[in-house]
Amino acid sequence: MGTDQIPDELWALTTWEGNRRAQLRHALTLTLRKRLQAVEDMAEVAERFRKMSGLDHSPDKKEPAEERR
Repeated sequence: MGTDQIPDELWALTTWEGNRRAQLRHALTLTLRKRLQAVEDMAEVAERFRKMSGLDHSPDKKEPAEERR
């Protein structure tokens, strides 16, 4: 194999299914603490994206009376 060729096992990771399986294998190696931290981190990212999208309808946000009608 030349230096410019990629091994077949690495090509398998470039498909949707291969990537999904690789992520699952990685997740199985995490401790419970690390899994919970990952979930919390993903929730923070989702919240930031929701706020950036302008769809922030959380109860703590005050809307002007005209917009509520």
